Amino acid sequence: MRLVNINYVEEGSILARPIRDSSGRILLVEGITLTRNFLIKLKDLGYDLLFIQDERFKDVEINDAISDKTKELAYKAICSVTTTLEKDQNSAIDMDVVHNAVVNILDDLMYSFDILSNLTDIMGYDKYTFHHSVNTTVLALVLGMGIGYNESNLLELGMGVLMHDIGKTNVPKEILNKKGSLTKEEFMEIKKHTIYGYENIRRNRDFSILSAHVALQHHEKWGGEGYPRGLKGTEIHEFGRIAAIADVYDALSNKRPYRNALQPYQAYEYILAQSGFQFDPKIVKAFIRLVAVYPTGTGVSLSNGLRGNVIRQNTTLPTRPVVRVIFDGNEPLDNYVDYDLSKHLSLMITKVEDI
Repeated sequence: MRLVNINYVEEGSILARPIRDSSGRILLVEGITLTRNFLIKLKDLGYDLLFIQDERFKDVEINDAISDKTKELAYKAICSVTTTLEKDQNSAIDMDVVHNAVVNILDDLMYSFDILSNLTDIMGYDKYTFHHSVNTTVLALVLGMGIGYNESNLLELGMGVLMHDIGKTNVPKEILNKKGSLTKEEFMEIKKHTIYGYENIRRNRDFSILSAHVALQHHEKWGGEGYPRGLKGTEIHEFGRIAAIADVYDALSNKRPYRNALQPYQAYEYILAQSGFQFDPKIVKAFIRLVAVYPTGTGVSLSNGLRGNVIRQNTTLPTRPVVRVIFDGNEPLDNYVDYDLSKHLSLMITKVEDI
């Protein structure tokens, strides 16, 4: 299979992976022929990347970090809690549904053989907050595993991150969904979601105080310029420092109705550039080790003019993956060629391509 920008998917292409909505419902099944009407509808829904079948990439597996079933359970958990709190802010959060969702995510990650390349998520605009909460939890848990957390720590971290934006249920929807610039007063109200989230979780005594601090501190910055308390360095709990990186990386990497997504390598470079300023350098080092600069499936151009898609990662050299070349400039090659950039040191990725 190959990952292709929807604008470059030809009518008649075969879908290599099902398209699902935020609740896990299948919109288009694997193996379906993509008609013009299907492609138009998917664009309208905000999907801009599709996995398609390609004989030249039939040996390439791009497996998700977590299964569709696990994603569906996690989406339902955050949806259930959100719906409950929107109806009554004093309602109890169902700890069991949150706990079970995090346990399932952890179980999948423990048995994922190639987490580095498997954080690609195909999504549209629908219920962004649910997707973002789940994606951020997955990345935070990967980072927690990378710095050696035990299962108990991972559960506390995961439950906090899955709930990290729950305080937004207290913020008026007209402010949350505003597409134009926020007023100073509106921005101040949005910033309060960290405090609201902390209070929502703390009212539920079954949750750890450390889980609650994820909601409170995920917008604090290593250099002290964050909110709500302007904490600095290790004054911020490590869970909050992990959540901050996961939250920003996923937010930058995903498209919103009012802005385009950054390419993964651009979001990656932002995290690196903010080491020691916005983010804890120790956590950034773990991020560098564990997250692919160019996720498997990404279309790229090389410095010699050849173009293709990333098919495999080199874990010790994350900027130099294996690329399957299928074009010389705009001319298709008769046969593909694989370049392991860890061995071809004179070659560099010069551009991410929509091919």
